[in-house]
Amino acid sequence: MSRLKKNWMQAAALVTVMTVLLGGCTAFDACAYMQAILDVSYKNETEDYMELTGATEEEANEIFQNNLDATMHEFHTADLSEELEESYRTLFEKTIKQVKYTVGEAAETEDNGYTIDISVEPILLFDSTYDEFQKKAEEYAAEISNGVMDGREMPSDDEIQDHVYQTYYEVLTEALDSGLSYGKAKKIAVHINRTEEGTYEIPEEDLRALDQTMISQEKLGQDGSETVKKEADETEKLE
Repeated sequence: MSRLKKNWMQAAALVTVMTVLLGGCTAFDACAYMQAILDVSYKNETEDYMELTGATEEEANEIFQNNLDATMHEFHTADLSEELEESYRTLFEKTIKQVKYTVGEAAETEDNGYTIDISVEPILLFDSTYDEFQKKAEEYAAEISNGVMDGREMPSDDEIQDHVYQTYYEVLTEALDSGLSYGKAKKIAVHINRTEEGTYEIPEEDLRALDQTMISQEKLGQDGSETVKKEADETEKLE
C-alpha cells in the first residue's frame, strides 16, 4: 500500500482541468472560484462550483468521487475484502470532508492572473495514531511468533494482511470518532492563471502543495500507507 499518500496527493491534481470561462463583461471572482474548487474537491459541496463553471450536478459530484477513487486505488491491489475496502472508503470520505482551510484575499499578477494565500490547519489523524498502530502491529507479530513456537499453524499471507489492515482501520476509526485534532495553520500560495483561451486554471504543483498540507503525515514520511504494508510484510516474514 506504498502509494496511498501519493494517490491522495494526485487526487487533487484532477482539479487542474476545472476551468471557468470569462465571457463578455462578466467579472471573475478569484476568491469565489478558489473557494468553490476547494469545497467541491474536499467537501463534496457542489452548488457554487456548478454556478461558476456551468457543470452539471453529476459532473460536480464526480470530482469528489474521483478523488476518493484515487485514494482507494491501492486497496484494489492489496486483495482486501470488499467489505474492508468499503470501510476504508467511508473512513477516508469522513476524514477528507473535515479538512480545514480558509481562502484569503486575491492579489492580481502581471499576467492577468491571481495569487491567493490559503490557510490550512492540517489534520493530524495519521500522525496521532502512528505509535498506537505500530504497537498493535508488533503485538500481533509477537502473537503469531509465539503461536508458531507452540505448534499452531502459521496464518496465510492473506490472513495476516487482512488482520493488519483491519487493525489499522480500527485505530484510525477510533481516533476519528473521538474527534480530529489539527496542527498549526500553514499558508500556501496558490496561483490562478488565465489561459490564452480566456479560462482560469490552477497549476498542478500548487494543488499538490495544497493537498500535501491538508492531512499531515510527517511521522509516516509523507507516504502513510508504506507503514501498513511494511508491518504486514514484516509479520509475514515470520513464516
